[in-house]
Amino acid sequence: MASRVFKFLFTSIGVGLGIVCFELLRYTGIFLGFSRSIVLAANVSIIVIFAIIFFFLSPKVFKVIKNGLDILEKILEAKTVSEIISGSVGLIIGLIIAFFISQPINLIPIPYLAPAVSIIVYAIMGYLGLKMGLANREKLTLRIRDLTGTIKSTGTKEKIKGSKLKGIPKILDTSVIIDGRIRDICTSNFLEGSIVIPVFVLEELQHIADSSDGLKRSRGRRGLDIIKEMQENERLDIVIHQAPYDEINEVDSKLLQLTKDLGGKIVTNDYNLNKVAIVQGLEVLNINELANAVKPVYLPGEEMSIQIVKTGKEQGQGLGYLDDGTMIVVESGKGYLGETINVMVTSVLQTAAGKMIFAKPMLNGNK
Repeated sequence: MASRVFKFLFTSIGVGLGIVCFELLRYTGIFLGFSRSIVLAANVSIIVIFAIIFFFLSPKVFKVIKNGLDILEKILEAKTVSEIISGSVGLIIGLIIAFFISQPINLIPIPYLAPAVSIIVYAIMGYLGLKMGLANREKLTLRIRDLTGTIKSTGTKEKIKGSKLKGIPKILDTSVIIDGRIRDICTSNFLEGSIVIPVFVLEELQHIADSSDGLKRSRGRRGLDIIKEMQENERLDIVIHQAPYDEINEVDSKLLQLTKDLGGKIVTNDYNLNKVAIVQGLEVLNINELANAVKPVYLPGEEMSIQIVKTGKEQGQGLGYLDDGTMIVVESGKGYLGETINVMVTSVLQTAAGKMIFAKPMLNGNK
């Protein structure tokens, strides 16, 4: 059916070209001095010849076009979305330029010549626009992303206004949810305002919970359970933000863009995300930094009770730990292994991994 329709249309094009050819010949004056019947016969003959030629050529042309479309389909399948978009934008720009160029061409007084030349101009400019779009796809993609980002930002701000988020929104990332301490921090009312959990973070937690790896699966399920418990706490304003940000691939990049759109702060314990957010001028609430900040401060001369759980690297040393994980190095503490003793702080060392406290056993009441 398609081949028959194409044969009819292609033959019609041949008829049209026959008419154009005859008009061009007549415009040159080649038929001057001939009778009207001869001119008419020449007109009909030229049209019929072109129609017959195009009629017999139509199957081959149809096959060539079909093969070309199949090849084009395979090429498009291999192209990325950004390449297709940039190519389309370039094609549209090329056709717009062709439209303006064809306006003076349409003023040519020779019949049927102006449309033919205009078609050629449209084909050339469309092709050039397509090639230029593909060649500059990265710049075009950035421009489009900036434009859509501006529009989306405006729409998001309107959505924020409609949803009446409280205070400065706190956007949670996947790592801080799985960590679990955020639940206790929120319950203790140390975080004011709305607690925002993006839908793409929920999707990432679901993927982790469905993992074939047992440890990952447990972590993902724990994160989902923590969100459920936080939602059940009526004192917390938990907001599930539905914007998927499909045009952005990385979850961290989505978090950064959402934080910009909401004008909020990222809550995380991811070191790399923390650094990237700071570079982009975003405020970050790092749970690990908070944990270090609220650790009790011990000064030399203070006393504490500690259980010696293992021996240290140096001879005679014993090691103990506070509830927050801070290591206590007790001089001559090896002999108290497994016992709880009173010690006096001698010095405090701050390292990249945290604090390390040095102490010595107190004489009164100890072994």
